[in-house]
Amino acid sequence: MTTPITVAFVLYFLAMVAIGIYAYRLIESHPDYILGGRRLGPGVAALSAGAADMSGWLLLGLPGAVYTAGLSQIWIAVGLSIGAYLNWQVVAARLRRYTEIARDSLTLPDYLENRFRDSSRTLRAVSAIVILFFFTIYTSAGLVSGAILFQSSFGLDYTAALWIGSAAIVSYTFLGGFLAVCWTDVAQGVLMFVALLAVPPVAIADAGGWTATLDRVAAINPGFLDAFSGLGVPATVSLMAWGLGYFGQPHILARFMAVRSAAEVPKARLIGMWWMVLALYGAVFTGFTALAHYRDAPLANPESAFIALSRDLFDPWIGGWLLAAILAAIMSTVSAQLLVSASALTQDFYKAFIKRDAADKELLWLGRAGVFVIALVAVWLAHDPKSTVLGLVAYAWAGFGAGFGPVVILSLTWPRMTRNGALAGMVAGAVTVVAWAQFKTQLWDIYEILPGFVAASLAIVLVSLLDREPAEEIRAEFARV
Repeated sequence: MTTPITVAFVLYFLAMVAIGIYAYRLIESHPDYILGGRRLGPGVAALSAGAADMSGWLLLGLPGAVYTAGLSQIWIAVGLSIGAYLNWQVVAARLRRYTEIARDSLTLPDYLENRFRDSSRTLRAVSAIVILFFFTIYTSAGLVSGAILFQSSFGLDYTAALWIGSAAIVSYTFLGGFLAVCWTDVAQGVLMFVALLAVPPVAIADAGGWTATLDRVAAINPGFLDAFSGLGVPATVSLMAWGLGYFGQPHILARFMAVRSAAEVPKARLIGMWWMVLALYGAVFTGFTALAHYRDAPLANPESAFIALSRDLFDPWIGGWLLAAILAAIMSTVSAQLLVSASALTQDFYKAFIKRDAADKELLWLGRAGVFVIALVAVWLAHDPKSTVLGLVAYAWAGFGAGFGPVVILSLTWPRMTRNGALAGMVAGAVTVVAWAQFKTQLWDIYEILPGFVAASLAIVLVSLLDREPAEEIRAEFARV
């Protein structure tokens, strides 16, 4: 099967690089490179947001969680669906309008500085540090996914698989910037969608039907059929708390900022939510049907469930394209993360603190260099073969969700919020996530995003109320938005 997989991977990769080269020819400025000139249509914005969000964890991590613990893990999908809908409903259109009115902000740190008229630039610096810290970890999760894929598909050594996968991912991001990332996201989103809807029905048919699938899973552990098995209220809430992460993910928020107009957000929301709900369904039932298929010969790595089913149930030529969907999922997210990280380096550090009069071409090539450097650091972090995709993603997801989520929501909905409140919330959320992740086994074993989100929200409200009221200029701009 190596030859069909190789052909599928090579053809897919060449297509993505071709898009990158085409986008490279359209990039004329640094703003074009990092936000695409705010000209995304609703379909591109929706699929790009979905593909950038649903990284390798959708095809590897989530099926692996269901394969390990059964249908109790479905609450992750429920929480994510609710969180994504509320993000589109509450944040998307407001953020699109506000970032344009607030001095045409190109990045999340840009927006926070301009929204609160922070002349000290403290908000910009702290938010850029949070982005670089958690995105480097998040990016390493994608590179681990790529290493697992290349290792399983070609029998490569983990280190060799890591470097090959990383090179494939970095290349077109380096060339084409935001437009390349978004356009390839559309192709990647469609490929992921088709793959996730194709695998479960074939696996169910192979097991002899739905009843036979249930019987096989029940023979392993009857609790795997119960969505509440082994879960108390704290554990269920903890799984659903994944949905809180959406409000603070810079790579998803960037898609909201880049959509053509706020008026097109409802159409994008409809497309994005249908894509997401069906894709999550496919991921959950991929893990569940893998339990039935491998009842007598359990998988050594639960996160390889999708890979194993694609290899064992499909014609090699079809299986090769299904495996290419994993590469699509990884590339779509890692490229988005690298781009946001590079913009933090160029727009939020270099231009803000080192060389304020930096030329546009200088920033453009510095951004490309930033993509390369951050990728190298992420490769170093991903070198441990024992790293799990879901574990790395969970930590970074919580860091962004708690560090930025309450800040973004309240900055768009509460005129009394102040700069010091935003700063306190950002620090409280990020620090709580880091501390809780280290000590939660000694405290309360609940996903760190929940205490982080609560701590950040309280810090924002309390500090803002104790602070002086925002200036008239800031209140007038809020009213205008």
